[in-house]
Amino acid sequence: MTLGRSFGVALVGLDGHVINVEADIADGLPGYTLLGLPDAALTESRDRVRSALVNSQEAWPNKKVTVSLSPAWLPKSGSGFDLPIAIALLAASSELPTEHIEGVLFLGELGLDGNLRSIRGVLPSLIAAYKAGIRTAVVPWVNRLEAQLMSEMNIIAMESLTQLLRWIRLGERDVPQELPLTTQELEEEFDFSDVAGQAQARKAAEISAVGGHHLLLIGPPGAGKTMIAQRLPGILPALSREEALEVTAIHSVAGGLTQRSALSSQAPFVSPHHTATRVAMVGGGAHVIRPGACSLAHRGVLFIDEAPECGPGVLDSLRQPLESGSITIARSVGSVSYPAQFILVLAANPCPCGKFTGRGRNCTCTSVQVRRYLSRLSGPLMDRIDLRVHVDSLSRVELTETELGESSKTIQNRVREARAIAAARFKDLPWRTNAEIPSRALRTSFLPERAGMNFLHAALDREQITARGLHKVMRTSWSIADLAGHSVPILEDVELAYGLREGMPL
Repeated sequence: MTLGRSFGVALVGLDGHVINVEADIADGLPGYTLLGLPDAALTESRDRVRSALVNSQEAWPNKKVTVSLSPAWLPKSGSGFDLPIAIALLAASSELPTEHIEGVLFLGELGLDGNLRSIRGVLPSLIAAYKAGIRTAVVPWVNRLEAQLMSEMNIIAMESLTQLLRWIRLGERDVPQELPLTTQELEEEFDFSDVAGQAQARKAAEISAVGGHHLLLIGPPGAGKTMIAQRLPGILPALSREEALEVTAIHSVAGGLTQRSALSSQAPFVSPHHTATRVAMVGGGAHVIRPGACSLAHRGVLFIDEAPECGPGVLDSLRQPLESGSITIARSVGSVSYPAQFILVLAANPCPCGKFTGRGRNCTCTSVQVRRYLSRLSGPLMDRIDLRVHVDSLSRVELTETELGESSKTIQNRVREARAIAAARFKDLPWRTNAEIPSRALRTSFLPERAGMNFLHAALDREQITARGLHKVMRTSWSIADLAGHSVPILEDVELAYGLREGMPL
């Protein structure tokens, strides 16, 4: 037989396309031709595959070799096609029984010694293959934890090409097939009991976790803004299996599973430096469009410290994903959409020197400098922030207090109960958190009580809030009502939500 076939997957964003890899060995001058819009990394696969085969004691065909990746119109990238190309070549050389590789997906990069190395995007590749009807997949051993999340498929994890070929030919394996699916428990590295004082900021963080509301923390250095933001993922409910798969797929495409375990059920926490560019924040790339920080924080928290120090336009690039929950990146190589539904937490000093408290203590900044500093956060961005909290410096009494505050576990239980109330309210609707309630539903089905609406309409008439701000306050009031056990937001819930949005003390 001079024609061999195998299956691989090409990723465009999170969308996978099953690729039919065909290898033809014909008489003629020895050569190697790769067809199907390969990129530079894929074009170099010839030398990797050849060395891997030779070092695995397999023969390289000294003939005219043509490898086709179809559909030919779809661009292919990455080194994950090394393994399917090697399998197709061996099948074309009649070195492998074709009945044992039919309907099997092969993923992996080949080292020159024949070892299988990890690749990006294993989970979305498996999901695409499963949708295409493939039920068995061979993946590198180092990607096994990520691959086993796709429990509907038969996952064959291999360390080397030699082991794989022995399994194909003889059905023998060195590694047992059992891959129990277990989910990591939530990490407890950061606990809210470590935070001294700051009752208002702790309350705002709890409300943010209940409804998925965006949060701004303003205060002097050392007041605990970063500590509160780092502990916010710990009070969010554990991710469901579908959510964990979605988050893992994004991090897999970005190549970030070295920092985050594939089996983690904790909401992600992403904290880019304030010098990050717009591309780093929203995603992009010249040849491969990768997700940015806002997509890596999907279903979790995106924390930006020293927010006013960010470059021009960086924070404003988040305005569109804050509204839509997704980000579409258009480049010359194509257009890719990534989910980006996250809780945005911004931390800012009140002035350039950081010591302005409203009482002028030790602050060396002029009033113009103070106004100019916070004006770096644009009005349209601030209009999308639900909760604005002033975090004051800790007093000596608060710092010497020996009794610890509430733990993250205690707060998480309240958050989970409040979210269960919201989930029951939205059981027949396409959204799950209060921050996702569309404006039309707010005006028709999810109105606070009349006194609360009268309060908001009066603020709107005085132009103290915008139409978007009115809807934001209504959504926040539902989260406050869920925590308080109210079936409908009452006037006190609406007033508290309005005060938090305007940065008023509780």
